[in-house]
Amino acid sequence: MSRPPIATPSWESLPLINPHAAGLDIGSEEIWAAVPPNRAAEAVRVFGTFTPDLHALADWLVACHIETVALESTGVYWIPIFELLEERGVAVCVVNARHLKSVPGRKSDWRDCQWLQRLHSFGLLTGSFRPEAEICVLRAYLRQRATLVEHRAAHIQHMQKALAQMNLQLTHVLSDITGVTGLAILRAIVGGERDAVKLAQFRDKRCNHSTDTLAQALTGHYRAEHVFALKQALALYDVYTQQMRECDEQIEQQFAAMKPCHDDDLPPLDPSDKRDSHSKNAPRYDARTALYRLVGVDLVAISGLNASTVQTIVSEVGTDMRRFPSEKHFCSWLGLAPHNDISGGKVLRSKTLKTRQRAGQAFRLAAQSAARCRDSVYGAFYRRMKARLGPKQAMVATAHKIARTFYHLLKHRVPFQDIGADEYDKRATEREIARLQKRASKLGFTLMASAPATP
Repeated sequence: MSRPPIATPSWESLPLINPHAAGLDIGSEEIWAAVPPNRAAEAVRVFGTFTPDLHALADWLVACHIETVALESTGVYWIPIFELLEERGVAVCVVNARHLKSVPGRKSDWRDCQWLQRLHSFGLLTGSFRPEAEICVLRAYLRQRATLVEHRAAHIQHMQKALAQMNLQLTHVLSDITGVTGLAILRAIVGGERDAVKLAQFRDKRCNHSTDTLAQALTGHYRAEHVFALKQALALYDVYTQQMRECDEQIEQQFAAMKPCHDDDLPPLDPSDKRDSHSKNAPRYDARTALYRLVGVDLVAISGLNASTVQTIVSEVGTDMRRFPSEKHFCSWLGLAPHNDISGGKVLRSKTLKTRQRAGQAFRLAAQSAARCRDSVYGAFYRRMKARLGPKQAMVATAHKIARTFYHLLKHRVPFQDIGADEYDKRATEREIARLQKRASKLGFTLMASAPATP
């Protein structure tokens, strides 16, 4: 007995969700645009990537009464046309190329833009998350600052290499060669000073090692080529330090220009409830106060988070948590929730996906910091998870827990309260006892507490 033929679904049977949709296939030199066939005599057109060409593309889409556009996030080529269409009032759906199946048949730019337009018109595409315009400006500044920090760190390594080649063991007596003592000594060496005793006189009173120890570490073989490399590395370090200061000024101005996302009268911020960070990469402006004014809650008070980490997270996720339906959606977008592969009703694999999400990485850094806190609830949680899951999975679980707290505080604007490690351990013990009692009762036993052993 032959099987009946399987009916193949047609596009006409699908409901039209976005009737005024267009699709763009963006490249470095060309942009292919497709609109519904009944909107123009030529439904597919190609435009250049110069600014006049982008304006011509936007004018054509508006003339075709297009209300929403789908495009792939190809490198950074999509950003100019995205911003231009956003100014024209056109809703833009940025689609991850990995989540978009290729056009069936022979691939071409002409087919790709039509495939994008068709899928978007039927509501089959999901746009990538992009925060508000003001947050995007802040994000651009902070990403530029992070790039400057990364480049400056490379030149610190170059200075360390030049010192090691001259057998100047400055890194053994100073924890940071770019501190007050280290920079003074480096500038003196570049300026021509070679006397180890005179160089040791630049020691700051806060330095742990004595002047004699510094003099011994600064006795080396000064070769011209290595001093020249040290001079150039120090000059580049100063250049990037100045660039970071200028970037900090721009970020501070952006914070001041941004309108707070609340209308409440905030109580004064108490900075004494958390020890300030002395990192050399910390912002030179009062980032904690600026964030507090912007979001209406002190997110820096969360254990493991500092002002630099919080401003990175806020610049990536924005201030409106309504974009995420729940804290589960938020943690899943961050890459901190396990991804379950289910087949036949069984979970085949459960692991977090690899992601380069900056906010997710910031929460992982916060988990590393919180894990070292002995009196924090997150430190106690990390130690408990480490005994069960190991250090790697415990770190992700702690980052997941901090992210849930961050979401709750930012959405409901309630102050953070750390119950402490002792209280957390007490509650965890009570939950474990209740679980054992329930299991014993189910098996027909009674769980009784034993008397404490007498010494």
